[in-house]
Amino acid sequence: MELERDHFKELFSQQDDSNWNTQEPMTGHRERFMARLENSADTPKKSTFNWWKSLSIAASFVALVSLGIMGYSIQKEPDLASVSPEMYQSQLYFSNVIRQEVTKLEQEQSPETKQLISDALQQLEKIEYDYSLLKDELVTKGEDKRIIQAMIANFQMRIDLLTTVLDKIEEVKQIKLNPNENIL
Repeated sequence: MELERDHFKELFSQQDDSNWNTQEPMTGHRERFMARLENSADTPKKSTFNWWKSLSIAASFVALVSLGIMGYSIQKEPDLASVSPEMYQSQLYFSNVIRQEVTKLEQEQSPETKQLISDALQQLEKIEYDYSLLKDELVTKGEDKRIIQAMIANFQMRIDLLTTVLDKIEEVKQIKLNPNENIL
């Protein structure tokens, strides 16, 4: 720090006085400045409280609390995965297979298969609703083997439905490709 001061002293001592602003301000400068200063003191200051900032902080707080509550309620919802690590693996496997089959089904969308796919997805929603009822029952009755078996059967039913619909779509595509052949 002392070295910097010495450096500045040396720098300023080498400058000649002709480089400095030595002119006097215009006449009346001080009076004009003082008048402005007095006028600015008379005007009331506006409130600097920013409502938008306060509202955005409050909204952020509400959003964080809501997310925390939702995260807590989502974590508390038991399903097949909450029973045991083996059931977690089973649920993961079934969920992945169902997701893949639904993706295949959606890729087969065409005017000929539109109604078939729509009906299958509606049926799939009903079966998923049944699964949600089974999850509720698992909460109320505990880890009952019959409920767990019904949940596994529900997964298998969804996979069977999707597989059957994909097979039907293949049949429709074959009929479209070979309209003159008899299919036995």
